[in-house]
Amino acid sequence: MAKSRPVRGATSNAVSGRLRSLGVDHDGDWLDERESLDGVPLPLRTTVTVERPRTIISRNASPDMSFDRSINPYRGCEHGCIYCYARPSHAFHDLSPGLDFESRLFAKPDAAALLRRELARPGYLPAPIALGTNTDPYQPIEREWGITREVIAVLAECRHPLTITTKSDRVVRDIDLLAPMAAQGLASVCVSVTSLDPKIATTIEPRAPHPEKRLAAVRKLADAGVPVYVSIAPVIPAITDHEIEHLVERAAGAGASAAFFIPVRLPHEVAPLFKSWLDEHFPDRAGKVMSTIRSMRGGRENDPGFFTRLRGSGPWAQLLGARFDIACRRHGLNGRRITLRSDLFRPPAGPQGELFG
Repeated sequence: MAKSRPVRGATSNAVSGRLRSLGVDHDGDWLDERESLDGVPLPLRTTVTVERPRTIISRNASPDMSFDRSINPYRGCEHGCIYCYARPSHAFHDLSPGLDFESRLFAKPDAAALLRRELARPGYLPAPIALGTNTDPYQPIEREWGITREVIAVLAECRHPLTITTKSDRVVRDIDLLAPMAAQGLASVCVSVTSLDPKIATTIEPRAPHPEKRLAAVRKLADAGVPVYVSIAPVIPAITDHEIEHLVERAAGAGASAAFFIPVRLPHEVAPLFKSWLDEHFPDRAGKVMSTIRSMRGGRENDPGFFTRLRGSGPWAQLLGARFDIACRRHGLNGRRITLRSDLFRPPAGPQGELFG
């Protein structure tokens, strides 16, 4: 059984050497306030460093991705999800994919201005921009920094299509921007719900909002006319896989139009962090969990291959897929494809020379 609520996700802060040669009911907001409430100091405080990139739109050519461009307002993520595939990116900063990833964050306050400049370039061709593909755009520090909202405001002004993926109910703060965009076919939101069990959810995602808050956000978005997906990602064998049918049912009941799932992935430094977490919180089934993961990943702990990395392979993955598909049909999900328009785009007004004035 899971132990009492952890304050952070990773159990260690070992620094990776892989890239050195290249130079419940409470979320993170409540945990940050806890010290002032009862005088109990947190073991580790979050710090934020300003990052000044030269561009803000990242591109990818992955054949199994539904988008070719994305924006990440932040590096690192305070939600602390133990399985997060973005953890290894902190090694590029010579920081640990463990606790550093959760507590030593980077913010990009110039994101909206950079976006204006890039959208104004001659020949720019619009296509949906994805927010939240690496780290969560609505993690707790968005409350103070507001970078995600600024980015959405620019996209709304330019009538540019947008998709958002998040584990936070903070997304409803921006319904005033998202609902008008959705009415024009310009916006959709994906809310990730991994488990409905508060004890499990707060063990694997210690600083993310309670699952019921996320489902409530799905309802508010749907009621506002914003198309909503629910992501059951990742599915962790012997820990959360038994919840698939119930998660699909709750997603449909909250007003979601579609859903998808991804079996847990363990790239690079995520694998040892995840195994250490298993030993700490689920020692009774750690061996079974890892054995099942390897059975879905061709005998390895991770399969980086296109397409199979998102669905897994082998009998166990096929069974997961069959259960998920049956549940979606039963509850009326995935009956229609959510598509966004790119033909309404208009470049930002004003000469580029004034964009940073």
